[in-house]
Amino acid sequence: MFEFQLADARGARHVQLRVDCGAGFDPALSVTLPLRRGKVAKRICYFPARVHALELEVAGPNDEESSELYPFAESEVSHCYLAWLAPHFARDRLCQRLANMHRNFRAQSKGSVRTALKREAIAKGRSWRSVALAHYGETFHKRCPEAGYSEWLAQVEVDQVPGSKEISAFLASMDKATEFVIRLRFSLQNAEYALQAACSVLAQSYPYWHLAVEICPILEQAGHPALEDFYTAIKNDPRVVVVDAKLPLPKFGESETSYQFFSELPGSGRLHIHALYTAAQSISESPDAKLLYTDTDGLNRVGGREAPLFKPGWNPDLLLAYNYIGQCCFFRQDLLERLGGGFPAGQGASVYANLMRCRDLLSESEIVHVPRVLYHQKRLAEADLEILCTEERESLKRYVREIGGGKSTVFLDVHQPYSLQCSAVARHHWPLPEPAPMVSLLVPTRDGVDILRQCVDSILEKTLYPNFEILVLDNQSRCSETLAYFESVQSDSRVRVHRWNHPFNYSAINNYGVTLARGSMLGLINNDIEVITPGWLCEMVSQACREDIGCVGAKLYYGNDTVQHGGVILGIGGTAGHSHKYALREAPGYMGRLQAVQNLSAVTGACLLLRKSVFEEVGGLNEKDLAVAYNDVDLCLKVREAGYRNLWTPHAELYHHESLSRGADDTLAKRRRAQREADYMRRRWGAQLDSDPAYNPNLTLIYEDFSLA
Repeated sequence: MFEFQLADARGARHVQLRVDCGAGFDPALSVTLPLRRGKVAKRICYFPARVHALELEVAGPNDEESSELYPFAESEVSHCYLAWLAPHFARDRLCQRLANMHRNFRAQSKGSVRTALKREAIAKGRSWRSVALAHYGETFHKRCPEAGYSEWLAQVEVDQVPGSKEISAFLASMDKATEFVIRLRFSLQNAEYALQAACSVLAQSYPYWHLAVEICPILEQAGHPALEDFYTAIKNDPRVVVVDAKLPLPKFGESETSYQFFSELPGSGRLHIHALYTAAQSISESPDAKLLYTDTDGLNRVGGREAPLFKPGWNPDLLLAYNYIGQCCFFRQDLLERLGGGFPAGQGASVYANLMRCRDLLSESEIVHVPRVLYHQKRLAEADLEILCTEERESLKRYVREIGGGKSTVFLDVHQPYSLQCSAVARHHWPLPEPAPMVSLLVPTRDGVDILRQCVDSILEKTLYPNFEILVLDNQSRCSETLAYFESVQSDSRVRVHRWNHPFNYSAINNYGVTLARGSMLGLINNDIEVITPGWLCEMVSQACREDIGCVGAKLYYGNDTVQHGGVILGIGGTAGHSHKYALREAPGYMGRLQAVQNLSAVTGACLLLRKSVFEEVGGLNEKDLAVAYNDVDLCLKVREAGYRNLWTPHAELYHHESLSRGADDTLAKRRRAQREADYMRRRWGAQLDSDPAYNPNLTLIYEDFSLA
């Protein structure tokens, strides 16, 4: 086992171990280990012969493809260790990682993984060890969204491309055809790009579409060469119609045996050759679908693909922050009629405006996200981008005024990838009820007076929210200084201390605290939390008071100002992991998500707020099966199952000095308990752990940084 940690990993991405077994340093034996800020990174290595020499080199922050390595001083290393492993132990750990991390083996037992590896080894005529180590190595491979995208296209997307037989079989099997009506505008500014967009429709592998082309009169009069090429390309194709912008679209022959979906194709973009086929296939699997959107990427100046946007599933609160869906999406005809305006954007409305109205009109089952890159967007000119952003901001302001939910909206400038075509994230200030409801903050603790004092004092001194109580839940503290602090802190009328004289069980302690809580709002607070922003509780309460919202989580940092919790992503590491862990505090995050309020499947119980009625409705925390770990994730999933949306906000910021009180799972008994709790989560929530709607299946379940799968 190779173990390594730098004292400060901010300036490094991974360490490479080079091995000389007597014939010089062999690249085939090199081992790459991604570094983890604040933690020891570990990886099993296999040396085929006696080792003569080893070299260590570290890749820096700009070395995306590991092409450049730099030496480091011995003083920079806080941990470096090679431990010989017994073969049976190495096999066990290797199979466990594959069951947790590898897409081909996820959720299988270690025995099943071992059997599958044996079968593969026999089929390939190779040793079990070589096959197992190859798959094991794949779980350490990281593709960043920028530099790793070309590799992802060559290795992953190529496997998603349907064959002609597959397409023919699907077309023959359709009971009710899906017809797509696409509108495209030719203008003097975008004529060349619009021609490429039109050609991308003509090239579709799916035949049931209609293209309505609107041509600017000035362009027509000028006899632009792009128009000549366009008329040559369509060759009297009856599916293509030139329309007048001032007149309604003609009927395109929808019948009882077909659906029609409408979309506007921006002249600066183009469709993937299998876009409509893939969309039709998804609609056939979800016949209630009324709105469909896909993943996208950008086109550089020479037409190459870059900057992928692997979007989450339907996320109503993220949509209120910015248009994460984009300009190219498909609306079913009856939905357009309900929206009350002509084509997808309606009369004088933006696509974004109609998407926001879908928040009120559609159920989640009527909205389909296709996790495939089916639309490619060229970079907009600055003037066009400014027009689009202004239009979307005005659409958002009008919508917020209509629903009456936010008392004010602030736009935060955030760097976004150009394929998103968005330069700002909106923050909505939701009003607090009057009078403000009492919040009962539950803080389990055992000794560790310095940690507890920092937590409680920071809440009392820095919190602006006017109506809260702190219930310190003491789990068998013995330290005299701690006991003395309990006495003194209760001189503040907002603090009460209650004893829980039983073995540690996080779920049971908090369930007990709820029975003592006087507030209609509950806050689960770890004793190693420290308040940063005075308005943290105002923000969380204002979100948790919304009737459709369940659990609300905060943005938590380590003491070195890197992100500890940006929400919970299901499936990472086998069960669940923290979004954007170890990102810098000021980082915008993937698609700007570290600075946007959004719906997530789960948030951490280190700082979690919800209504007491919701907590009791779902039966509280699971004392029997989840005494220590995953009880917060389980609670959030029960709340989501009950019909509420969980939410994470970056506008409530706190430090989380993680595991300072309870400690790490570093003994055999703790590891066995952790495995039992992970096994329970897999039994209870299995399928949901592998398909988090707030994430994307094209993103990794190994790391917490939104790198590519």
